[in-house]
Amino acid sequence: MTTKKTFLKILLIYLLLTVIAILMLFPLLWLLSTSFKSAGEDIFTFPPQFIPQQFTVENFVLVWKNYPFGRYLLNSSITAVLTVIFNLLFCSLAAYPLARLNFQGKDLIFALVIATIMIPFQIVMIPLYIFAVQFGLRNNYLGIILPNLASAFGIFLLRQAFQGVPKELEEASRIDGCSEIGIWWHIMLPAVRPATITLAIFVFIGAWSDFLWPLIILDRPEYYTLPLGVAGLASSLDLNWRFIAAGSVISIAPVLLLFLILQKYIIPSDASSGLKG
Repeated sequence: MTTKKTFLKILLIYLLLTVIAILMLFPLLWLLSTSFKSAGEDIFTFPPQFIPQQFTVENFVLVWKNYPFGRYLLNSSITAVLTVIFNLLFCSLAAYPLARLNFQGKDLIFALVIATIMIPFQIVMIPLYIFAVQFGLRNNYLGIILPNLASAFGIFLLRQAFQGVPKELEEASRIDGCSEIGIWWHIMLPAVRPATITLAIFVFIGAWSDFLWPLIILDRPEYYTLPLGVAGLASSLDLNWRFIAAGSVISIAPVLLLFLILQKYIIPSDASSGLKG
């Protein structure tokens, strides 16, 4: 009887999770289906038809041909990659001393860093814009990535990961004459690779999908990112939901591809493996 109750409980849990997953995937499935439907199909039928009657890639071809989505894709790629690089560099450099070094005021500095998470971006948006204008950072890649050079979340995540690295690795490196920068680069970063990859994914997704700040800092279309390009499709006079769906699929495809490639690396690391033997 107990085994039967356990089986029914697990079955109900899986059914509930399946329903939730279907509800969450419904908008994505409708978007993907709409992007492959021909102009003669009604995309607003109820119940929705997820399988196109006339499968076509014409929407993608026309969007790519009539709108500079290649340029948008290049701009988003450059800004997202640069944002990831700067985040990993600055966050790891800030997290290492907060995790491994002893100095006066360390806990206070860490508390102040964490406190910045509670500050909404809208509060610092105007000062950031004034700073960007004064330093000539409008309409360039550095201006786009300016608010995301580092993050309190990234510092917190890497600090916690650094604290999990055994002290024996650090002490052995110091005995071998390794400097603090050398320990950070050769010992700490490889030991917390899953944490850095996790941070890279979060930062990439955030930078790739950022809409508000690029909208403020950019007024030249040649620097528009994909979110601005898709918004331009939605605000055009000849509103075409198939084009919008195709543009949205182009926008989210690189993020999904990146996650599928890197998800196998998001696993708990065994930093103590370097001590075996």
